[in-house]
Amino acid sequence: MALGKVPGLKIDRTGIALLGAIAMVSTGIVQFSEVCKAIDLSTISLLYALMIISAQLRLGGFYTWSALLCTKILYRPRWFLLAVMLLSAFLSAFLANDIVCLAFTPVLAASLRAGGLNPVPFLLGLAIASNIGSAATIIGNPQNMLIGQMGKLDFKTFSLWAVVPSCLALTGAFGYICLNYKREFSKKVKEFKWVEDKKNWPDFNQWESLKGILATGVVVFLFFTDIPRELSALSIAGFLLLSRKMYSRDILGLIDWYLLTLFASLFIVIYGVTSGNYLMLGMEYIKQYGLDLQNLGVLTFISTLLSNLVSNVPAVMILVNFLDPTNPEGWYVLALSSTFAGNLILIGSIANLIVVEQAKLYDIEISFKEHARIGIPITLISLVILLIWIVI
Repeated sequence: MALGKVPGLKIDRTGIALLGAIAMVSTGIVQFSEVCKAIDLSTISLLYALMIISAQLRLGGFYTWSALLCTKILYRPRWFLLAVMLLSAFLSAFLANDIVCLAFTPVLAASLRAGGLNPVPFLLGLAIASNIGSAATIIGNPQNMLIGQMGKLDFKTFSLWAVVPSCLALTGAFGYICLNYKREFSKKVKEFKWVEDKKNWPDFNQWESLKGILATGVVVFLFFTDIPRELSALSIAGFLLLSRKMYSRDILGLIDWYLLTLFASLFIVIYGVTSGNYLMLGMEYIKQYGLDLQNLGVLTFISTLLSNLVSNVPAVMILVNFLDPTNPEGWYVLALSSTFAGNLILIGSIANLIVVEQAKLYDIEISFKEHARIGIPITLISLVILLIWIVI
């Protein structure tokens, strides 16, 4: 998991997790009859439903339309960056941040190249803002959904606690990017006409986009009620499938089955590991060095480190086993620290990788070093803000 591959093979993290789950069952550590018990179906269902709602917005052209709207202020690079980061952060707080990056990157890359600007700072801003914005709610990213479901956290209370450090971290990220690319932002934008082939960009459909926006609004409203979140989201997602114009196959084709497989596999692996005493022995070992996860500062450090070693989802699955169910602040800190940690290095977040891979299609190279040069300081700024917020 730490390497993200097996040397000599083409297997990736999801494949590794799946093989781990198979090994747990085939060796009898996890009985086949326990597989369904091991998988947290409520988390999987919530993630699945929100992917359907996000797919509706993508096919309706809402993401493309939103990104194109920002390009109207392209001639003012700093304002353009601010608009991109604010929009990315806001949408990522309520929808899958990975899909936001997937839809925004081609539009931004094409417009920035046509305008003669260096696309790198803007694309880095997109990825970084999507990670930070997704920390603000318990539905902004997969690890927050997991924490929200397993910790039985209240949507409103979590958001009120998380929105301040998230907004401050976003402000710090914007300022740091502006400071490091001030020469780039002083360049004059040339007049341009679209030369890129936009056939692969979904056309904006006002009605289909409105359906997606209304569905998102209703789901968020229902999250403030006592109805289970997964049931609310699945019900609204089901209504979206009742369409006269969009094929269910097209919507379901945008489901990230890769991520769902990773989640299900990791649930089985962690269930197998926790069936023994290994995690507790490991926790007792690190306590000898004064590292107690009940200390929120220590939890922030361990979460950041582990999230960049094995990715934030498996890191969260491990760490939730040691959180106090009666102390919601620990769960809040884990959610924000594991999400902020995604900006540290390029492989720390799927959103980062999506932006980089999409940018390559437009001959834009974002190196590991360049990302780290911006990502590491921004992550440190974000974590310092979080630690101050904990103390306050």
